[in-house]
Amino acid sequence: MATDYTQTTRRAPFLEAAQENYIDLLTQQVGRAPGSTGVPTLGELGPQVAGQNVLTQAAQQQAASQAGLGQLTFGAEGQVTGVGQGTGVSGYQPYLTQAGQYSGPQAYQQFMSPYQQDIIDTTLAEFDVQTAQGVPQLAANAITAGAYGGGRDAIANAQYASDAARNRAQLQASMLGQGFTQANQLANQGFEQQRQLASLQPSLAQSSVQQLGAAGTGNLAYQQALLDAQQQQAQLAYNEPLSRIQAFGSGIAGQAGGVPTTTTNTGMGGGTVGPLSQALSAGLSAYGLGSIFGN
Repeated sequence: MATDYTQTTRRAPFLEAAQENYIDLLTQQVGRAPGSTGVPTLGELGPQVAGQNVLTQAAQQQAASQAGLGQLTFGAEGQVTGVGQGTGVSGYQPYLTQAGQYSGPQAYQQFMSPYQQDIIDTTLAEFDVQTAQGVPQLAANAITAGAYGGGRDAIANAQYASDAARNRAQLQASMLGQGFTQANQLANQGFEQQRQLASLQPSLAQSSVQQLGAAGTGNLAYQQALLDAQQQQAQLAYNEPLSRIQAFGSGIAGQAGGVPTTTTNTGMGGGTVGPLSQALSAGLSAYGLGSIFGN
């Protein structure tokens, strides 16, 4: 009966054990789902976006207020989610309104000194004292001239009183005029100052918004860099075991080429060899040898 043989080639036992260990480790690593015990979540492994910060929000609110809008509302990530109802008045409008109050015929009254009337009253009171002190001298002059009590004395007294009243009125008018001129100048200066502020306010507000926005952008970039670094750390933590396993597999593959293999022949489907088979084998062998040597 014929006998079949199977030839088996195997690597060195220590390499086969290493390969089996490699497959086990790789299977375990592949089975580590994100978010399982000791494994980063998908949120940690994936990209993240830094939320808006308070500096950027302040810049956005200033820009909205400058445009006459209301209070802004922000979402969980700091983004603008709504705009409240505002006045519709731009940031420079209050200065124009104030400038309008400093113009017009009655604008000077706001700048009149509260002490002006006291000064006028004191000055006129002193004038009246000085005028009264001149009356006795007028009478003495009339007595010296022998005209006291006569018509010339009465005319002199009347003229003195008239001159005193006119001088008093001129003095009062002069002080009132000085106060009006000063108040009017102050009103004009106030008007011009408010007008200039109204023209400067937009650029000043824009500069403030830009400064806040720049600070907010810098902070946002820093926060985003932190999130990116955290993502990279999570990815490294997730991939590091796999990297070590891959290095392990590469080492096994490198060793396999330089280690000899073992070949084993195994009989398949056999039984013992019978006498006839042995005889035929021997005869064939003899016949083969005789043919070779010419016998």
